[in-house]
Amino acid sequence: MSDSEIVEEINRVHRQAGTRQVEAGEAHTVLMRRTYDADIADVWDAVTSPERIGRWFLPVSGEFKVGGRYQLEGNAGGEILECTEPTRLRVSWLMGPDPGFSEVQVRLTPEGEGRTVFELEHVAVVPEEFIGQFGPGAVGVGWDGMLLGLSMHLAGNGISREEAEAWQTSPEGKEFSRLSAEAWGAAYAASGADAETVAATTAATIAFYTGS
Repeated sequence: MSDSEIVEEINRVHRQAGTRQVEAGEAHTVLMRRTYDADIADVWDAVTSPERIGRWFLPVSGEFKVGGRYQLEGNAGGEILECTEPTRLRVSWLMGPDPGFSEVQVRLTPEGEGRTVFELEHVAVVPEEFIGQFGPGAVGVGWDGMLLGLSMHLAGNGISREEAEAWQTSPEGKEFSRLSAEAWGAAYAASGADAETVAATTAATIAFYTGS
């Protein structure tokens, strides 16, 4: 992927950071929106079919129905809370021994023929010191990578898991993470975070994802 293609992928995504009150307390939110050149039925199948999820994201196992539980290999798991074909999927998104409250919702909307607006919102109650260190980019950069993988899959340019892992540590992959972190810094600033906090959390996120 060339530098210009990386920039194009980053710029295709609208990002928002914010907070919301949930039963478990004050939750932090990240919202992403972009348009894919694919029919809504194809996008829906790509994000709900276990076989296809394994081709662009991670292998997934579980009982794939409302109330069933799923597990992404080496990553999050949880319960399927809502599934309304072909427009809405909501799951709990839990990691670690004490995951607290964390939910992910995907919303799809057709946009003319052969195009679909994709929205992903992650809502989670997390320690304030974590947000204070990394800001929304802590999860946002990972989700940007996921949206990139889905984009390549829908375009018929999917790569293997091994190739994806190698790309993440390549100069191109690190540049993608850097630009993603900066974009999330801009979203954090737009949410009202002060400039010093934005600069510090963006630098910490870049260092975490790139090792520099």
